[in-house]
Amino acid sequence: MASLDPKVASIIDCDAGNDSDEDALISALEDDSTLDAFREQRLQQLHAEYNKAKQMRASEHGTYAEIKDEKALMDITTSTKLCVVHFFKPDFNRCRIMDGHLESLAPKHYETRLLRINVTNCPFLVTKLKIQVLPCVLAFVNGVAVDRIIGFEGLGRSPDNFTTRDLEARLIIAGALVRPKVEKQLGFKERGKKRADEEDEGDDWD
Repeated sequence: MASLDPKVASIIDCDAGNDSDEDALISALEDDSTLDAFREQRLQQLHAEYNKAKQMRASEHGTYAEIKDEKALMDITTSTKLCVVHFFKPDFNRCRIMDGHLESLAPKHYETRLLRINVTNCPFLVTKLKIQVLPCVLAFVNGVAVDRIIGFEGLGRSPDNFTTRDLEARLIIAGALVRPKVEKQLGFKERGKKRADEEDEGDDWD
């Protein structure tokens, strides 16, 4: 799926959690001096992307949802281009911390399905994916796991503390979150592609 235009993304972000106001898009575009002779074509393109974003939100993109059944989880990860799945236990404090960060990311990255599943509800996947330490977050691209975060490993400057931005950056590098304005700001676009290419032997459901 092509990433959303930064202008559309910024307008949607400003209204995360509410019904997005298409008038805001029109108003913002009226002052866009870069449109010039291509204004009409550009407007049509951004309208199409805006409508696509609304449709994605209507299909539970932009939310952080719990899946109760492992077969349903497998169906979602194999039918959705970008997925991030948190394997958790409700009584684990670190899992609650991870939940908070993922919940914050969901409205900003509605091109990706962000999900969680209680490990007691997915014994087959826990065994197949060799999940032994929680929290465990797997990033999927086209049904293939391209990154695995075990505990808080590789996040932040210390093993016990990280920010939502740290997690976002890690998932962008993996290719599971796609937002051009973030990639450009952090300089991760090429690194993310390289990381995805190197993960060709990632876990999948086959």
